[in-house]
Amino acid sequence: MHSTARRSFALALLLGLQPAQAAEVLGVAFVHGTGVHTNATRDYWQPGIIDSVRQGLPDRRNHVVISCDFDQYMWKPNAAGCLADQLTGFIDRRGISQLVVITHSNGGNVMRWILSNPTYDRRYPKIIRTVRKVTALAPSSAGTPLADAVINGSTFETLLGWLLGKRSDAVRQQQVAHMATYNAQNLYGSAGRPALPTPFRAVVGSDVDSSPTDTDSYCGGYAANLGLEFTQNWLSSCSDGFLDCSSQQAAGSVWFIDTARTQGAEPLSHNQSRRACFGLGTLLRNDLTQ
Repeated sequence: MHSTARRSFALALLLGLQPAQAAEVLGVAFVHGTGVHTNATRDYWQPGIIDSVRQGLPDRRNHVVISCDFDQYMWKPNAAGCLADQLTGFIDRRGISQLVVITHSNGGNVMRWILSNPTYDRRYPKIIRTVRKVTALAPSSAGTPLADAVINGSTFETLLGWLLGKRSDAVRQQQVAHMATYNAQNLYGSAGRPALPTPFRAVVGSDVDSSPTDTDSYCGGYAANLGLEFTQNWLSSCSDGFLDCSSQQAAGSVWFIDTARTQGAEPLSHNQSRRACFGLGTLLRNDLTQ
């Protein structure tokens, strides 16, 4: 055989023996907001939105619902440490190579802590390498005046127990001035700070509907929406009843403001943005592979 032909044959044989590149394994993680949860599927998200989103996975088993103690400061072992532990376990157990993380409210801050501080914990770098993008539903990236009201103990504070609970460290963290400090010193993605290592895109809730004659007001629970319309009086004209739009847009980029993409151009209250309301589950599902 001619030497050139032999070399070509040997190269073809060598290439033929190379192992095929492993296919990417896509997974999705749901990260709850403030509160202590042992079963966030039932107590925070509810199955409807989770089932809707996971239908967009090539393997529907590749999803995890995080359940941690997010009443703590974001960097604490029971908060970011718990999140890191559960994400790492999921990645290893299911062989996830690309992870989409869907957060709600303060969960976005806990996730942003991990993305912003790769040397803080030995588990963080692997998570950062695996995360493809974060979809932050109504993230409290710049805090909320309602947290200030609770911590300051105003008379208004007694009306906020159903929304924020006790004066936890997570509530202290979400005071407006406190979040300004964290954004300036500890977190990436906000104005004037380094970019996050992966896309962090916010879905912004801009209003609350609670008319008893409007069936849309019952998605996510009418009583909750009624309460959020009340608390909206202490926020700007653009808010979801818990967070000003400006807070939700303070880190990363905006994927969309609710009415631009929801069915019927309906706004998403803070409670509705963690439910399968107005086609949100479908929007999140279709975005998984984008």
